[in-house]
Amino acid sequence: MTESFKYQGDELELFQHAKNWKKYFSRQIKPFIKGNVLEVGAGIGATTLLLNDGTASKWLMLEPDEQMSNSLKKKIEGKEFPINTQLQAGTIDHLTETFDTIIYIDVLEHIEADAAEMNKAATLLNPGGRIIVLSPAFQFLYNPFDKAIGHYRRYNKRMLKKITGPALQIVSNRYYDSAGYFAALLNKVLLRQKYPTIKQVLFWDRWLVPVSKIADKLSFHSFGKAIIATWKKSV
Repeated sequence: MTESFKYQGDELELFQHAKNWKKYFSRQIKPFIKGNVLEVGAGIGATTLLLNDGTASKWLMLEPDEQMSNSLKKKIEGKEFPINTQLQAGTIDHLTETFDTIIYIDVLEHIEADAAEMNKAATLLNPGGRIIVLSPAFQFLYNPFDKAIGHYRRYNKRMLKKITGPALQIVSNRYYDSAGYFAALLNKVLLRQKYPTIKQVLFWDRWLVPVSKIADKLSFHSFGKAIIATWKKSV
């Protein structure tokens, strides 16, 4: 992310309808979110509303897109977020304070220099603190939709381990949404859509995500459309 960052695409609005998916992934990461929290790439604030239950001592939304940042500011002024929520425009390079939790929800894949980003995040993390990343999985599933919304890559476990700095240790690194994996493969091979329709998003969310909740366990999280990783900083 840079000073002139401008978010590409409209999928934030499109995927805010994915209620089942949001509930599913939030249950995986919410127990590890605590203390002073930094949310990198807050977007339209949907993740904040999903994950910030008001128990964190502070929740800082960081957003480099000027238009989105201005929109978030208005939402804070309108008291649409818990009272612990604050906003800062710009990127992680503008920060000096430290945090107990740093989250990247569908964000790290938008950052070209991802290893440098993780190294910077590690310097802002308190000892014992955690970095949590949710991203699309498997580069061979990279498709016109990924390109259209500014994804530099999709991740696998090895790629996330590769960008792990010396101060960090991966404590969890698992794939999710195994049913959605096949939908993504279908789009990659046959449909090659630049954007899914709202009907397709709702079908995936209402029918495939519930299947994934069971199939992920049966497959021991060995594959999926998404990956969730958690790092812990050495004490």
